[in-house]
Amino acid sequence: MLWKLLIRSQPCRLCSFRKMLSAPKYRPFLACFTYTNDHQSNKENKRTVEKLYKFSVDIRKIRRLKGWVLFEDETYVEEIANVLQQLGANETAVASILERCPEAIVCSPTAVNTQRELWQLVCKNEQELVKLIEQFPESFFTVTDQETQKLNIQFFQELGLKNVVISRFLTTASNIFHNPIEKNKQMISILQESYLNLGGSEANVKVWLLKLLSQNPFILLNSSAAIKETLEFLQEQGFTNFDILQLLSKLKGFLFHLCPRSIQNSISFSKNVFKCTDHDLKQLVLKCPAILYYSVPVLEERIQGLLKEGISIAQIKETPMVLELTPQIVQYRIKKLNSLGYRIKDGHLVNLSGTKKEFEANFGKIQAKKGRPLFNPVAPLNIEE
Repeated sequence: MLWKLLIRSQPCRLCSFRKMLSAPKYRPFLACFTYTNDHQSNKENKRTVEKLYKFSVDIRKIRRLKGWVLFEDETYVEEIANVLQQLGANETAVASILERCPEAIVCSPTAVNTQRELWQLVCKNEQELVKLIEQFPESFFTVTDQETQKLNIQFFQELGLKNVVISRFLTTASNIFHNPIEKNKQMISILQESYLNLGGSEANVKVWLLKLLSQNPFILLNSSAAIKETLEFLQEQGFTNFDILQLLSKLKGFLFHLCPRSIQNSISFSKNVFKCTDHDLKQLVLKCPAILYYSVPVLEERIQGLLKEGISIAQIKETPMVLELTPQIVQYRIKKLNSLGYRIKDGHLVNLSGTKKEFEANFGKIQAKKGRPLFNPVAPLNIEE
């Protein structure tokens, strides 16, 4: 979920944005309409519309979502479609891509071909490339800063990241490829230095770094000052270097996306709710690092949801990982456990917490134990002669 939220929060720079700057002032106004009339249709580029129809594109979708592209004087419908077809995209795929990312038709064919060459550096074959474009057309048609993109791809390869990981970055974290290569190199250097300063071993630093990047590439969008500030704040709160390494590992580096004030608010709230000392709170955080990550309103909502289900503060304090679950998931799991006669408020919360896979495994064990006969008639009897 964290990953998804971060992805949605990143701005997407498409080649069409450059053209929008020179667009007539009325375009954004027209783009907001969800219908078209004869007056509007007469202003559209008929040649563009006809070519889109030729490729079975639903023009209504484009008018509803990105209608401004139909008013462009210069478009490249056939050229872009040909590039996709050359890669192996069928008619349905081409239409789908153009409907979901109409900005593609205002991208220069030369730039798109260059983008294809860039993505082929990390794709096994054209079939894999087409599949990625189908899933993430906007990322592919972000054809700005192509020389910078190329340098960053090569840098990540030299760093030791696998091509499958880099291709995932291209589709879901494309902004890091638009970072100047010097900034990405500087951030990598700072992360390595921070790991070693926290007591990490020289022999393990590369493995740690590659794992951190594969889990959270957005860490490269941070500033070096923000990373240092967060580390210093945690040390001031009494966390040892080993503790901080644990937190970084469990939070997958998302800790660096938080500001000290946000962390302090979450710590103060948790300390007040659980009535614990600084030492006890630190132990809670190490068990459930999400306490640092979630905002006070989120923590409050989740605690209130648990209390409504009859769970006590003492139980939450004993198994704080349960705070990683939304109230809806808690209700669903408690309902399932109750169906087996398991009263969660009378016992431990271990069977309630964990990932979906872990919960289902625990539920299966409880279910099997519940249905197991007390006497096994086929078991051999140990009778003394």
